[in-house]
Amino acid sequence: MHFGFSYIGLIWLLMLTVPNVIWTKNQPKDYDKYAANENKILLIFERTGQVIVTTAALIFSDHNFKGWNFWASVLIVSFILMVLYEIHWIRYFRSSKTMEDFYRSIVGIPLAGATLPVIAFFLLGIYGGNIIMTAGSIILGIGHIGIHHQHKKEVTGSKPKRHIAVRVITMIVKVIFIILAAAIFGFLITAIAGRNCNQIKSAVKYKDGIFEQTYVELNGQEQQINIFGQSLDNPIIISLHGGPSGATGYFEYCYADFLTDEYTYVTWDQRGCGKTYYRNIKADPDNKTLSFDQQMEDLDALVDYICNRFGKQKVILMGHSYGTILGSRYVQMHPEKVEAYIGIGQVVIMKDWYGEVYSYEDALAKARAKGDDTTGLENAYNAFCNDPSINNVVALRSAVWPYHPMTVTADQVTKAAIFSPYAGIGDARWYLLSMNLSGKSVYDNLRKPLMDYMLTFDANEFDKTYEVPVYFISGSADWVCPVGLIREYMDSIVAPDKGIYIIEGCGHNPQTQLPEEFASAVKGFLNNTAK
Repeated sequence: MHFGFSYIGLIWLLMLTVPNVIWTKNQPKDYDKYAANENKILLIFERTGQVIVTTAALIFSDHNFKGWNFWASVLIVSFILMVLYEIHWIRYFRSSKTMEDFYRSIVGIPLAGATLPVIAFFLLGIYGGNIIMTAGSIILGIGHIGIHHQHKKEVTGSKPKRHIAVRVITMIVKVIFIILAAAIFGFLITAIAGRNCNQIKSAVKYKDGIFEQTYVELNGQEQQINIFGQSLDNPIIISLHGGPSGATGYFEYCYADFLTDEYTYVTWDQRGCGKTYYRNIKADPDNKTLSFDQQMEDLDALVDYICNRFGKQKVILMGHSYGTILGSRYVQMHPEKVEAYIGIGQVVIMKDWYGEVYSYEDALAKARAKGDDTTGLENAYNAFCNDPSINNVVALRSAVWPYHPMTVTADQVTKAAIFSPYAGIGDARWYLLSMNLSGKSVYDNLRKPLMDYMLTFDANEFDKTYEVPVYFISGSADWVCPVGLIREYMDSIVAPDKGIYIIEGCGHNPQTQLPEEFASAVKGFLNNTAK
């Protein structure tokens, strides 16, 4: 949430209050008689909601227009509801001004004068990601809609009972609708509340340091970065996400927060993915500028930007999965700009999907040793060999998994993503795209240049001499980037200092499975380097 004047909130309030001021001189006949019977508890809800909504509408700039994106549609719907609200009042003022006129529905929406503004302000809270506005509108709705629902019942009187079958079906439909609506609203409110709490917590935690989300120009593209840390004097870690194109900057705080007392942490949505992709989608919708070499140039530009901005000579690079290819190659090309390198789930050999083959052969041997039927395992492998698409890779990993189980099954990703103070619509759009829900493999096509490069990569084909300390962190049950290959590679390289830390029971993402142990391992390595 961000304090500041909201012109959108002011417009909505004017659309709400002006007709009500006019109404005070044009009340329906006998309205005072009904008002005298208003439920006192509902009145408390109504007054409380009015105060919260009015205040939140004016003092939070979150409600102002933020450009044309998915969330703009929520704002548009909210505005349409307010327009319908104005039409309701115009229709009433031109009528005979009876209680029946006052409570007429509009486009099928009952109690239009009460329902429309409540829903409009609720949606305004959703648009702004503001839990105070969202909660205030719910409180207002309970009181305001509740009161006018009572009035309408008094005006219309009881209706003849419908057939028992119709009533039962109606009741079932209503219950289902209420459950679904409650689930959706509950999820939205919980997510917004959690996000707001994390925003406030982060703002307090980093008040003497930095807590920033921004775009920086890197080789002709504006690319998204997050920077957070408790002191600007601390060394800087630049995180290189995996995938390729698996932008993770919006949830990395779930483990990075354990590092930021000693380090300033930078996440980066690399060229061609996440928020960076959507920022440049008009200029490069098909990722024509994407290549591994281009990402290397972008990384170099990012390192220069960070060093110049914070007055540093060097940075620490920390890559995960595909990001370890980017990081390890950059370290060897620009050792003068790097203080240390950490590889999480280090890629050693991806050439021709060697890691998948390595994992499969180990699982097949274990299956045969146990006397298991290996038909499913072999079928998955054959399908993968014939077509190493992402779907077949996932299917092979699922077949192999029973022979490479993780004992640590918890993961912070889902919770961190839902309650992220850094998440935006670009993150959600990219995640949904990566799921290939359309079946057209748009995601695969967008990242194809990086996949093509990765499937030719063999770290053993490059120089094994590093001029900076090199550290590896892996889960003991990581068979995406097998630990055995990483140990062999570590033994073969030459570096001023090197080490490997295995987090027992974890898979390919130990940093999100056991974030505190992971952060402790990072600090242990880097503190040793500092000495």
